[in-house]
Amino acid sequence: MLDGDFFRRWLAAMAAAVEREADRLTELDSAIGDADHGSNLQRGFRAVTATLEKEPPAGPGALLSLAGRQLISTVGGASGPLYGTLLRRTGKALGDSDEVTPAQLTEALRTGVAAVAQLGGAKAGDKTMLDTLEPAVEALGTSFAAAAEAADQGALATVPLQARKGRASYLGARSIGHQDPGATSAALLISALAATAEEA
Repeated sequence: MLDGDFFRRWLAAMAAAVEREADRLTELDSAIGDADHGSNLQRGFRAVTATLEKEPPAGPGALLSLAGRQLISTVGGASGPLYGTLLRRTGKALGDSDEVTPAQLTEALRTGVAAVAQLGGAKAGDKTMLDTLEPAVEALGTSFAAAAEAADQGALATVPLQARKGRASYLGARSIGHQDPGATSAALLISALAATAEEA
């Protein structure tokens, strides 16, 4: 069973990953975006960390919902609303339980990912974070490690794609050959989840 402490540790692991990889995310974004993806996520997850340290909610659902709201209010660009929606809708789907099963988390994440797709009007193959999140959620039904592997493969698979959504889509064919920064940061989120599950 996964309790509130598990979800706090997952978000802390993601915040640490963003700190570690911020320059790389910004470098990827400078090729096909606004060169601010790393710094935006850094600001957002620092705010999430500070908020959860003050008074973390007890349950997984409330915790993810609070983190999502914080990202939406703190992060500029597209990544704040997209990540915020992912966490908020996942949290809402988890409900008020003190503990959830991995299967419940998988279903809740599926709901969150669908909300991201609806918000951004994107689908797999459009060179976005969905290229990471959709295969990761499918693989999560097998194991956390399988989800992390699928996420990494999904991010790499964006390199040969032409962007059809977001800032990168303005570049047309010039977006080909670059790894999508959103797909890359989404892989960090899933890797952080798998690492937290390994520690548990």
